[in-house]
Amino acid sequence: MTIIGFIRHGETAWNKEGRVQGSSNIPLNEEGIKSAIKLADRLADEQWDLMFTSPMNRAKHTAELIASRMPGMTVEEDERVRERSSGRIEGTTEQERVQKWGARWRELDMQFESADRVIARGLNFVEEQTRIHQDKRILVVSHGSFIKQIIAVLLEDEQYAVTIENTSLTVIEVENKTCTLLNCTAHLAGGTNGD
Repeated sequence: MTIIGFIRHGETAWNKEGRVQGSSNIPLNEEGIKSAIKLADRLADEQWDLMFTSPMNRAKHTAELIASRMPGMTVEEDERVRERSSGRIEGTTEQERVQKWGARWRELDMQFESADRVIARGLNFVEEQTRIHQDKRILVVSHGSFIKQIIAVLLEDEQYAVTIENTSLTVIEVENKTCTLLNCTAHLAGGTNGD
């Protein structure tokens, strides 16, 4: 059975400020680096076979920090697991969006990448990896919106469409459509079990 562990990247300055990042290439902040190292320490004792990452700096740096604690682990970039493009709202806070476009800004065409397109590329990635790497344990370092959308589709259940925290781990048994760990940040509290 193929198992995929989805990891959201560490915190960035824009996360802290409530700014939409989308495809903007924002680096990890100091807290993001510390949290990624805590997750790396947690995963160091687990058996994972492969690691993929979004090419965005915040995800790639998180993946590199994790891989540094796993002897022999390499990190492969894959465009299909990048964050959804947020179009015209990238770099803005909710308050700035309301000031610029009004309280009903969500009804305007903000040139977002469509959810269908994000899901299509995410499913393409999962199906390919499941076919090529049967019975392997695969880590995927990605982004909150991407992970939220893809796990709800993989599990065929909208109850899994939860807010995904920075450096959280979500583990899916792909063929069984089973979630064994959802949005777990136990490593931030010093523990290693589910939260």
